[in-house]
Amino acid sequence: MPKPRKQQVSIEDTPYYHCVSRCVRRAFLCGTDSVTGESYEHRRGWLENKLLELPKLFAIQIAAYAIMSNHYHVVLYVDSDSSKSWADEEVIERWHSLFKGNLLSQRFMRGDALNKADLARLQIYIAEWRSRLTDISWFMRILNESIAREANLEDDCTGRFWEGRFKSQALLDEAALAACMAYVDLNPIRACMAKTPEDSEYTSIKLRAEKAQAAHSPNHLHQQPKELLPFAGNPRQDIPKGIAMKLTDYLELVDATGRIIRDDKRGFISDNSAKILERLGLDEERWLSMTQNFENTFSTFAGNEQKLRSTCERLQYQRPPGLNRCRTAFG
Repeated sequence: MPKPRKQQVSIEDTPYYHCVSRCVRRAFLCGTDSVTGESYEHRRGWLENKLLELPKLFAIQIAAYAIMSNHYHVVLYVDSDSSKSWADEEVIERWHSLFKGNLLSQRFMRGDALNKADLARLQIYIAEWRSRLTDISWFMRILNESIAREANLEDDCTGRFWEGRFKSQALLDEAALAACMAYVDLNPIRACMAKTPEDSEYTSIKLRAEKAQAAHSPNHLHQQPKELLPFAGNPRQDIPKGIAMKLTDYLELVDATGRIIRDDKRGFISDNSAKILERLGLDEERWLSMTQNFENTFSTFAGNEQKLRSTCERLQYQRPPGLNRCRTAFG
């Protein structure tokens, strides 16, 4: 697999990214081969386990995910402040959990004496590894490579498993984040793989709903799934790290949206959920449109016009891509 390219959008613009990876046509991420009758459903578990393990090593957290039949979606949050607080030893330990490192880092971790030149060279490696551990390209590379190796080993074959480089969309504001997360969480509903969000296997919404049902105070940060970026409550001064919304409000909004998407079940946006959309600057029609077509509606960026223009100006784009679509979607 080629070396990951550097992110074009800085975390100064947004820490949130929607990423999608698809299998090549001959490969099975999961599902059943109609020719041989062999089931590959267990591979969803491989992917979910690996996806939820990597944030323990990276300064990247997961806001939402959905593992489908031949592709998966994930919304990532880059926590650069966390990586800056890591001691050099911690950076090396995290990197060694992914790769072997090099002779200098191995000697350092054994406690061997290093001269000034060796220590200076090691600092260069540490800075590079710290940067990579906050890079969504490296996160996706390690995730996809590990699944490809397991699948090829099981299939007793070699070659490409994933369809080239993953697709990435920068989520520039709170409305884009909320709409994209709901789009991801509702993927199984749209695909008729589940009837309700809480029944959607291998999704973040199922993980959040199950934890909320068992929690005494579901909106409390410490009573939400530790594997996922928590909901921190409504925007306020000194808000803790997390998504600026109540978890219960989000679950209700996604459930209502899922009911409307399903043709066989009546549904409506409640007054309480409508207030959330109003705060995000969205109406029901635009919300429903984005939660059904988010990936195809936007290209590289998703967010309001002002945020899109300022981001593209910093990146020296001659013309903001997808400006009309962002203007129509976010007002």
